[in-house]
Formats: sequence, C-alpha cells, structure tokens
Amino acid sequence: MFPLAQRMQLISESITLAVSAKANAMKKAGIDVVGFGAGEPDFDTPAFIKEAAKAALDKGQTKYTPTPCLPELKEAIARKFNAENGLPYKPEQITTGAGGKHCLYMAFMAVLNPGDEVLIPSPYWVSYPEQVKLAGGIVRVIRGEESNGFKITPQQLESAITPKSRVLVLNSPNNPGGHAYAPPELQALADVVARHPQLIVFSDEIYEKLIYDGLKFVSFATLHPDLLERTLTFNCHSKSFAMTGWRMGYIGGPKGAIDAINKLQSQMTSHVTSFIQPAAAAALTDPRGAASTEQMRKQFEKRGEHMWERLCDLLQITCVRPQGAFYAFPNVSAYFGKSIGGAKITDAISFASALLEHSHVAVVPGNDSGFDTHVRLSFATSMEQIDKGIDRIGQFLQKLG
Repeated sequence: MFPLAQRMQLISESITLAVSAKANAMKKAGIDVVGFGAGEPDFDTPAFIKEAAKAALDKGQTKYTPTPCLPELKEAIARKFNAENGLPYKPEQITTGAGGKHCLYMAFMAVLNPGDEVLIPSPYWVSYPEQVKLAGGIVRVIRGEESNGFKITPQQLESAITPKSRVLVLNSPNNPGGHAYAPPELQALADVVARHPQLIVFSDEIYEKLIYDGLKFVSFATLHPDLLERTLTFNCHSKSFAMTGWRMGYIGGPKGAIDAINKLQSQMTSHVTSFIQPAAAAALTDPRGAASTEQMRKQFEKRGEHMWERLCDLLQITCVRPQGAFYAFPNVSAYFGKSIGGAKITDAISFASALLEHSHVAVVPGNDSGFDTHVRLSFATSMEQIDKGIDRIGQFLQKLG
C-alpha cells in the first residue's frame, strides 16, 4: 500500500460525491434528471470578458507574471474595493489565487498555528472545516438556528470566543443557507469582534452581488475602525461574472498578511493563469460587467422567490426565504423515519439518495454543512426545471410511508 501522510486522515471525502456521481451516471444513461446541485451560474461568461482573454492570447500574454498578479489587475481590484466596498486597500494590499477556495486555503495556512480555534457559523460552506484541519486549526461551530434565519447572534458569538480563538469566518450572503446579514446585524457582530483583539476575521463576500429584496450589502471590514487591520476580505469572479471555470479569486487585507500569502503562492502555483488576468481586470473596469451582473441578479431573484414559494407549499417542508446567493435550504426532517422501496429515510443523505433514485431529482445533503436535517437546492437553473423538479419532489413526498 502506498504510504500517505497522516494529515490525509484529518479530512473527509465529501458525502455528497456518491449522490453527484450517481446523478451523472443516470444522465449518461439517458434518464431525465432534474439537477438542483449546481453551485455555479447557468449563464455564460459575458462576451467582452472572453474577448479580452482571446486578445491577451493573441498578444502572447502566456508567460509568467508576478506572483500577486499583473499590476493592472491589482489596481483594478483595489479600485473595486475602494469604490464599491468602502475599503481603502492599496494595490500592495491585494493578491489573487486560483479561485476563492485557493485564496481561503492559503490564508488559513498563513495565519493558523496548531491548536488555534476557528469559529465557523453553520450552515457553512463544506470546505471551511477541511481547510482549517489541514492548516492545524480546531473547528468550533456556532450554530445558526433556522428560527433566526440561520443567522448567529452577538450573544452566541461572544459565548463562543475563548483565548484560543484566532479566526472568525463570515460568509454573507451564505452558501448553502441562502441567507444574508443586514447591515445592523453585521454591525452587532463587528462590535463583539472589536472587543477581542486576538480575533481576526475572514469575510467571504463572493456572493456580494447576488442579494435580493432591496437588501444592502456592506463589507465587514468597514464596520469598525479596528477591523480594517484585522480582516481579510475574500472575493472572486466566479459568481458575479459567471466565471467559475476561470479560477479567479482575490483577497484584500493588511499588507503583512498579503505578503505572507504571496510567499506561500510563490512556492505553490506562482500566480493565476497569465492570459485570464487582463480579462479579469476588464470584468471589474468595463461598465458592461456591472450590467451583465445586474441582469443575472434580477433573474436569480425571480427564480429564488419562485422556488421558495413552491417549496413552502409542500406539506411539512419549511424553508428560510433566500436573501442572497442562489440557494434554498429546506428542512426535510419531517419525513425522517419514513420509507420508500425498502429504504428508510434517516437524514439528509438518505433523503437525497432516495429522491434521486425514485424521482430523479438531484439535491445536495446538508450534512457536510452542519445540518443533516436540510438539503440544498440551487436555483441557478430555468423556471421550467424548477417547476419540474419541485413537482417531482411533491410526488416523492406523497410516496413516502
């Protein structure tokens, strides 16, 4: 047996992989599967961004670049943070990575020492705990209750902080919960963080452009004078510009932290792909970028409202109204203990597996996100598919006995 590092025992395989693999196999076999699992926009990357990448290739921009990125991309990101987020980052306070996931991983590696605690509100994105464990940290989950829209309270945060607490991870709008904190709610959390100088914040803001119902987005680092030097702000092009496969993430923060992340990246990937960097800058600076994002946001808002209404009409299903991102996260626990085709429903995984097997609808179990009572549905798909899929879910629920 080939020897592996002990650290590989710290992380888990995604428990959603089996469901995803089965859904793909069914599709290949010609079965009509309605997929609600996609964590990416179903829109194409805007044409002007693709043209910018093509132009960079034609100009021969296929060589190494500086580790953070090309100067023009750093400047574009800094201007974006200044103008849109009220964050006075300078270009030397910016770095990039191969997507938001890579940026977060580098940051955890740069700041965590063995035994440092990382506070993660649930429901959470599945990679946070695994990355923390790889970096030697200890995960401390703060449960966001469905009755409070999955949002943690200042009292919960205060109670969770210990002398070993090193990082608070905030993700608003949230994957998988679809919830988003209003500015006063974030301000209350910021006031707590400000009282604990040993605590730094990773503010994952990749869904900032996808907010609904008139909600205002604010960047966490703007909420208290001390937080600008204690916060790393994460963003990427994946959600805002439908560029998931481009792997273009970026970070703004204190120069010392950014320098450390650059040191790591210099020994890892060196830099993000050279010829996508001009295209990434164009996405942030060309007015067509904002227009395409807003067009996409409006479509997601309509779909999210429709999916939420349809889910709430299902018997014994509860669902927090989506305020951002493109996910609904319904509670299916009322059906635990029921059976279909000899299989018993005991948690979100068995629910999702039976739903796929018997009704050909693919959803993501919430077990990996701290909620084994919920499943995630993406509304990054057409209204037709939303209605078809929820019709099937309703029929599936009626079959459970």
